[in-house]
Amino acid sequence: MDAGRLAVLIFNGLVTGSFYAVIALGLAIIFGMMRVVNFAHGAFYMLGAFGAYILLDQWHIGFWWALLLAPLAIGAVGMLLERFLFRRLYHLDPLYNFLLSFAVATIIQDAMRLRYSVQGKPYRVTAPLLAGVKHIGPTFYPTYRLFVILFSVIVCIVVWFIIERTRIGMVVRAATEKPALTRALGVNVDRWITPVFGFGVALAALGGVLAAPMQQVKPSMGEDLIIVIFAVVVIGGMGSIAGSVVAGLAIGVVAAVGEAYYSQISSTLVFIVMAIVLLVRPAGLFGSVEAT
Repeated sequence: MDAGRLAVLIFNGLVTGSFYAVIALGLAIIFGMMRVVNFAHGAFYMLGAFGAYILLDQWHIGFWWALLLAPLAIGAVGMLLERFLFRRLYHLDPLYNFLLSFAVATIIQDAMRLRYSVQGKPYRVTAPLLAGVKHIGPTFYPTYRLFVILFSVIVCIVVWFIIERTRIGMVVRAATEKPALTRALGVNVDRWITPVFGFGVALAALGGVLAAPMQQVKPSMGEDLIIVIFAVVVIGGMGSIAGSVVAGLAIGVVAAVGEAYYSQISSTLVFIVMAIVLLVRPAGLFGSVEAT
C-alpha cells in the first residue's frame, strides 16, 4: 500500500473517529455523572441530524446556525426527559434506566419514521467556506471533512478543559466520584444532574449535525452507531473523558485501515479490539475500577 492510499485511509478513519469521539464523549459524561447507560443516545444523534435538515428545509437556516440551534434544542429535550422520566428511577437498579432509555429510543425512532418515512433525506451544506477540496501532502481532501476533524477536536478539548480545569467541572467531578461527601459539603448534587444530562445529549445531537451532510438523514441512522459508541466508551473506560476521545479517534482509524486490508471483519473489528482491551485492562484504557 503506497503512502497516498494509506494517508487517505487514515484521514477517513479520523473523520469517522471524530464522530465517535464527540458522541462517545456525551455518553461518557452522562454515565460518569449518573451511572446511566443511555441507550437513547443514538436517537438523539439522529434527532440532531434531523434538526439540521428541518432548519434548512422549513426555515432556510443554514449549517452554521444549525451547529448551535439543533444541539441546544435536542439538549433541552434531553433535560425534560431526565427531569420527568429518568429521575424517577435513580433509586432503583440501573437496569431500569437502561430499559427506559431503550424505550425512549424506540419511541423517538418510530415517531420519526411515521413523520418522515424510512427514506433518507439529503442535507446540503450551503456554506461556501466548507466547499471544495484542499491539497495536503500527496492527495486532495474534502474541505468539509477536514472541518469535521478540526471542529470535533476543538469541541473535545473545550469539554475536557471545562470538566478538568473549571469550577463547574470541579463540582461535576466531585458529584460524580463522591456524591455523598459532596452533599455533606453543602453542594446540591441533584441540581447538576439535569444540565449535565442535557449537555451529554447536546453532544450527541452535535455529532448528528456534523454527520448530516455526509450521509442520508433518516430515522435509523443511530441504530447501528449506538452499539459501536458503547464499545468505544468501554474501550476508553466508562465515564472517562480522555478515554472516550482517544478511543473514538483510534477506533475510527483502526476500522478504516482494517477494512482496507481485510474487509470481511470490518464490522466486528471494533468488538475484537474491545475484547482484547478488556482482557488486558478490564476497566478500559483510561478507566478505573471505581468507575466501572
